[in-house]
Amino acid sequence: MSKLPVPSARDVIKALNKAGFYVHHQKGSHVVLKRHGPPPNRVVVPYHRELKKGMLRAIIRQAGLTVEEFVELLEN
Repeated sequence: MSKLPVPSARDVIKALNKAGFYVHHQKGSHVVLKRHGPPPNRVVVPYHRELKKGMLRAIIRQAGLTVEEFVELLEN
């Protein structure tokens, strides 16, 4: 299992864009991203400078990705 980085919300949103998500809307400090393709799902990202590891794991799980896939999207 690869070690989780501590990215900003902007970095997480960029990585999720690469995975096929798009920004649907923002309400306050929460950005809602959606994906049409299989499986269609929705991810909510709080717009903070740093996301804690528990929150990041929850976002990765909601997106249907593994930690390794997400870290690779962050690095590219």
